[in-house]
Amino acid sequence: MNISDYNEAYQVLSKVRERYTQKELASLLHYSPRHISRWESGQIEIPYALLPALRVIASKPSKMKPESKFTFIDLFAGIGGIRMGFEAQGGRCVYTSEWDSYAQKTYADNFPDDHNIAGDITKVHAADIPDHDVLLAGFPCQPFSLAGVSKKNAMGRPHGFECATQGTLFFDVARIIAEKKPKAFLLENVKNLLSHNKGHTFSVIKDTLQRELGYHITWRVIDGQHFVPQHRERILIVGFREKTGFDWDALQLPQLGTDTPKLKDILHPEDGTETDVDDGKYIDQTGKVHDKYILSDKLWNYLQAYAEKHRAKGNGFGCSVVKPENTSRTLSARYHKDGSEILIYRGEGKNPRRLTPRECARLMGYPDDFKINVSDTRAYKQFGNSVVMPLMEHVASLMQPWILELKEREENAVIQEQLSYD
Repeated sequence: MNISDYNEAYQVLSKVRERYTQKELASLLHYSPRHISRWESGQIEIPYALLPALRVIASKPSKMKPESKFTFIDLFAGIGGIRMGFEAQGGRCVYTSEWDSYAQKTYADNFPDDHNIAGDITKVHAADIPDHDVLLAGFPCQPFSLAGVSKKNAMGRPHGFECATQGTLFFDVARIIAEKKPKAFLLENVKNLLSHNKGHTFSVIKDTLQRELGYHITWRVIDGQHFVPQHRERILIVGFREKTGFDWDALQLPQLGTDTPKLKDILHPEDGTETDVDDGKYIDQTGKVHDKYILSDKLWNYLQAYAEKHRAKGNGFGCSVVKPENTSRTLSARYHKDGSEILIYRGEGKNPRRLTPRECARLMGYPDDFKINVSDTRAYKQFGNSVVMPLMEHVASLMQPWILELKEREENAVIQEQLSYD
């Protein structure tokens, strides 16, 4: 295949993949999804004999999948909460990276017939990642070392974000943005990112995104309790490659008050009225939550004694017993250990209980058709590490018009360049 045919084959494949999943296209071409993946990554060349078939497929509207409005990649994907928010606004995921094998399983169960999930992002070459309009990443917060930066600069050694963030997972976000130059990105992290290391960490992040990579960024800390009965503050950093009219003040957050969701809205009612979506994993035939979620006398006595010990020392530790009409603390990845941060009140003189994994899914705003096919321990970790999905959808809706505007600008620029060339 000559260079011209080679370039056309990849352009046509890219166009086709905007409307078909790897599995759908593999079925049409009588190849495996693995072949499609290897063509896209450049591991193997697209067979020249397939070029006519790809042209035909590209020329016809897809009956399998509606055309997306924009594309995105999902890094540090977890179980797909950010993805779901952006899909709801017309986005299509073209690449996923998540290192935890159990999270990969949950992700694959809920996004079947999709592309392969890449593992450790630190092992991935940025050039091998498909082009995309938006980069999404809920990257972990790690220490940023600023020591020795001036010395390295003086010695002519790597500088900028490669120096300041090397060894952190934010570096992998930065190097992918540098290589692929997406139109926009959304980064999600814990609220404490702002104050981490006396503000130095966030200073490096801002400097990297703005000065080194040239993006226009803005951020906001938002509490998930606008959407779910859980106090969960997270920082959201939005960046655009060009100036836009994006404005956090335009975000329509539900007002906190009497209409704000309460725990009773996500708890199993236990009165027999709930249709079990989990085949008896969490509730019995009468609708009651299984006894295994109720704290044993030993564990309940231990937690109360431990809390009292810390209160006496003025440490402020305490297990949190909440009633159905309340809002809970933040669900954490350690919830599987003893459930102490969110224990459900069951009546005077009764031991409280943990949330079930399905209730944790609801507490994060996931729909009941979201599949939970891992152990309780894994499920608790996954939802504790996840995002408030309805919040992601609202942020996606705020970003979407500006993403599409940048796409239109880019397309018009290409057309004008072609006209001037002609």
